[in-house]
Amino acid sequence: MQGIHHFIPTEVKVAYINELLKVGFNVIDAGSFVSAKSIPQMRDTADVFKQLDLSNTKSKLLAIVANARGGDDAVQFDEISFLGYPFSISETFQMRNTNTTIQQSLSLVEGLQGLCIKSKKELVIYISMAFGNPYGDKWNSEIAINWVKQIAALGIRTIALADTVGIATEETVAELFSVLIPGFKNIEIGAHLHCTPGNWKSKLEAAYNNGCKRFDTAIKGYGGCPMANDELVGNMATENLVKFLEERKIPYGLNVEKLNDCLEKSMSVFSPVIAG
Repeated sequence: MQGIHHFIPTEVKVAYINELLKVGFNVIDAGSFVSAKSIPQMRDTADVFKQLDLSNTKSKLLAIVANARGGDDAVQFDEISFLGYPFSISETFQMRNTNTTIQQSLSLVEGLQGLCIKSKKELVIYISMAFGNPYGDKWNSEIAINWVKQIAALGIRTIALADTVGIATEETVAELFSVLIPGFKNIEIGAHLHCTPGNWKSKLEAAYNNGCKRFDTAIKGYGGCPMANDELVGNMATENLVKFLEERKIPYGLNVEKLNDCLEKSMSVFSPVIAG
């Protein structure tokens, strides 16, 4: 929701996420403790978490944080199991996204990891711009792999490679996952892919065929990072992942009826006419 310009009312967010909690996802990214000035859509995150119904769900909740203050706010909620932090390997994007250098960001990760251990939560690191960047900052697969090594050395157990602006190719996805999955057997390496209708399948297939079993998706592919580009590139659509798994007869454990309800509900949630 962070890239949507009109404000989605708190009660609409709560009702939608409560429906998502019935589907059976492992984790729901339910809000961000970030600057209300920078991302006004997320200014009601605390109120959203207070109203979520976790009485009949197997899903765990994740909240995104961008600094130490956000981490402190997030760990106050018993409902939250995971804190997510976007660690960019593009210096330009790290400054745009969190107003810190990469080295400052690495220090922040250390602090957040200590906070999570103390609070009995788990830190999830998203390697932003993992497959390249549009700013001309130096990138190659070795750089990406070395940053994963440094993050893993801090005790992080879940790392997602984020195709933040949708510039990954089938080849770069395959290259990174083919090295990282067998190289980090004690760490869950996931894919946070941004796609167009024409390239989602090749990226997904490249990740899956090279051992990735954790995927971040958004219903109907809504989303994108407003701090990365003027033109948002949507997330991997949940229904596309489901289609991919069904075609290959791979069990995925979701309640399809509830998922279809959410697909229908999303139209009104993201519509400024109905939700505004």
